[in-house]
Amino acid sequence: MIGIVIVSHSKQLALGVRELAAQMVQDQVPMAVAAGIEDPENPLGTDPIQVYEAIASIFSDDGVLVLMDLGSALLSAEMAIEFLPEAQQQKVYLCEAPLVEGAIAAVVAVASGKDIHQVMAEARGALLAKATQLGVVSKPLSVVTSTTTNIESPTPEIRLIVSNRLGLHARPAAQFVATAARFQSQILVQNLTRNTELVRGDSINQVTTLGVRQGHELVITATGSDANEALAALQALFANNFGEAARSCCSNKEGLPNPEGEDNVALNSPPAFHHEITPATHGELLGIAASSGVAIAPVVHYQPTQIHITQHHVEDVEAEWQRVQAVIHIARQEIQAVFSQASIQIGDAEAAIFDAQLLFLEDPVLLEAVKERILEHHLNAEAAWQAVVDEVATSYHTLEDSYLQERVDDVVDVGQRVLRLLAGNAPAKVHLQEPAILVATDLTPSDTAGLDPTKVVGICTTSGSATSHSAIIARTLGIPAVLGVDAQVLHLADGTLMALDGESGKAWVEPESHILDLLAAKQSAWQTAQQEARATAHQPAITRDGRQVSVFANIGSISDVQVAVASGAQGVGLLRTEFLYLDRTNAPTEEEQLAVYQAIAQVLDNRPLIIRTLDVGGDKPLPYLKVGLREANPFLGWRGIRFCLDHLDLFKTQLRAILRASVGHQIKIMLPMIATVTEVRAAKVILGEVQAELNQAGISFDAAMKVGIMVEVPSAVAIADQLATEVDFFSIGTNDLSQYIMASDRTNPRVANLVDALHPAVLRMVQQTIQTAHAAGISVGLCGELAADTLATPILLGLGLDELSVNPQSIPRLKQAIARLSIVECEAIVASALQQDSAVHVRELISTSITPPA
Repeated sequence: MIGIVIVSHSKQLALGVRELAAQMVQDQVPMAVAAGIEDPENPLGTDPIQVYEAIASIFSDDGVLVLMDLGSALLSAEMAIEFLPEAQQQKVYLCEAPLVEGAIAAVVAVASGKDIHQVMAEARGALLAKATQLGVVSKPLSVVTSTTTNIESPTPEIRLIVSNRLGLHARPAAQFVATAARFQSQILVQNLTRNTELVRGDSINQVTTLGVRQGHELVITATGSDANEALAALQALFANNFGEAARSCCSNKEGLPNPEGEDNVALNSPPAFHHEITPATHGELLGIAASSGVAIAPVVHYQPTQIHITQHHVEDVEAEWQRVQAVIHIARQEIQAVFSQASIQIGDAEAAIFDAQLLFLEDPVLLEAVKERILEHHLNAEAAWQAVVDEVATSYHTLEDSYLQERVDDVVDVGQRVLRLLAGNAPAKVHLQEPAILVATDLTPSDTAGLDPTKVVGICTTSGSATSHSAIIARTLGIPAVLGVDAQVLHLADGTLMALDGESGKAWVEPESHILDLLAAKQSAWQTAQQEARATAHQPAITRDGRQVSVFANIGSISDVQVAVASGAQGVGLLRTEFLYLDRTNAPTEEEQLAVYQAIAQVLDNRPLIIRTLDVGGDKPLPYLKVGLREANPFLGWRGIRFCLDHLDLFKTQLRAILRASVGHQIKIMLPMIATVTEVRAAKVILGEVQAELNQAGISFDAAMKVGIMVEVPSAVAIADQLATEVDFFSIGTNDLSQYIMASDRTNPRVANLVDALHPAVLRMVQQTIQTAHAAGISVGLCGELAADTLATPILLGLGLDELSVNPQSIPRLKQAIARLSIVECEAIVASALQQDSAVHVRELISTSITPPA
């Protein structure tokens, strides 16, 4: 039976509502209360852990409806859902209905046998009877879920109810706009629930500021030659929940915070997270708990580049507009570079935060407004751009929804980037010699994504929130953060000792010895608990029926390998060497590379280390490596092995460093973006030449070092039998393979929703690769993002993969998932999955086929 959860700031109010509702149905409907906080002096508030426990206590596969009062109740409810297992998340619905009337209407609907969507509709309409009785309204709004045509106007339209849990937040809004922009027709959308005006569907800012949440009713119209096709595509987007059924509670692509970081959720440990602010003791600064952990270090101030804008009159308005367009092109390249680096540092899921930033630069409403100010008012580019960005930011600030208000950070981030480029200023950089706590007014998502967690051990800002994109990135990086502290911290001298506790939201300036002792003890206890929790992660990953699967790590730095080993990695399945080539003005030398490869191999202590040779191009440009003419389709262009075969000095330098590092270690070479047998043979000839040179110079190396390839191009799958005779192993890169199979650029928000590695077309290619490799007697691993999605684990095991390689933080969770499965049940799931017609149906199949452990 459907359960009802009542979330309120007042415990007495919530208990009263439950009692009244229960009497209406003679206690037939399961209900739970999550209200108030454990503070005798100030008991009003909400706690996400209470909400989580309430949902869990009455959870049913029929669904759970959560009713909330005001403010933080919504945020607490949204956070609570993140703590639930993924399969349960999709069955919990947040409803904005009035608390008293909504609860009564909901329980009556449940008792009468209605389904969850009907119950939600009854709850939302609960005020109608009262309003009608008082003469406020005469008839209810109509709810239409199919394509209709307005009788008075020939303009096609659709009306629908938004069902994805976070509504049109940044990521779904980006998909909506990208889809609308594919068509010639003019798309307009209105939020009927909030009675907004019609806005343009191709404007990311206008769509986002509609404030669309789950359960809101929208009307979408299209005018033009392809209007019906456009509406059908948009309706399909909503029907598929914008792909959010695929979201893992641990990958937190876009939404609410995972306060204790990815590791704790992976170990099924609900985090401790508190909203209430307790009175400060002497020497304490109170703030917002944004990313857990303890940091004790000197402070270093971060000051972004100050940009001073002067408005003036320009005569050559066309040249000024061209200047804006040129700078936007550069800004787009910079954001794509940030996306690429973030993908390496924090994974594709969190890096997707920057998708909406790319669409911001293409927003036609914004660009037209800037152009008008330049051409009509003769404003200089800087002043015109700043004025429009300020207007957009203001539109976000005026939203009632606090979560959507915080998306203004992305607007400011992109706006400042373009402004900096217009002004000709260099970007601000954080260069630390020793570990420090970064103190700032605020950090943008771009700032945060570029931080080195080994040097920035804590973040303390005077603004920000736990649900900001910067906070999400900080949690993913594992950097403790306390936000919103008193501005006095901005006046501290660099080098002043600070301590902060990201769980309690407190910071101390020059803390007294007893505070330091308490924090050090807490830090030690936390580390001990983590070590104990990870103890099983150091055991082999073995299925219930005895199949052992190797679990390796994808890494992009020396610090990553240390985390990987601590997390139970049995080796490194992918060392992305691009990090050696980033943030510098020339390529790394042989000696520089040798030192890094040896250091990583040393930490691995004879565990396997697969080093992928340089993979640049596409979404990973390097400014000092000249690529000649700008490519219209860089993902189909000069990248990966193609680039290296044309830069033999660069390629040989890397091969020499890898070979020299191989002595005494279990190192393997992996070639990226292989599309033909000729490429493999050419690379092996060059490898042979380097080996001959090292022999002649008397330099030792592992002559038996294995060579493998990335299978990420459809042609490689088609000729896998020929490639298998040339190499020692395959590693499937599902990120690229998916986008090539689906002909969709995964970094392009307009089509990125098509790229899903669980699509049967992709799975069939993976199956073909594995079967061909095993027939040839070579092993096959998978190092794409798919391996970290535990929902996909039954599929990957059933397909017969020998090893899975994931980001270090996902290793404990993946090993747990493997231990709960049997190969027999996984093979049965695969047999059915390959016959499905969409990734959505594959995910539904998995969710219904796996029995959760008791």
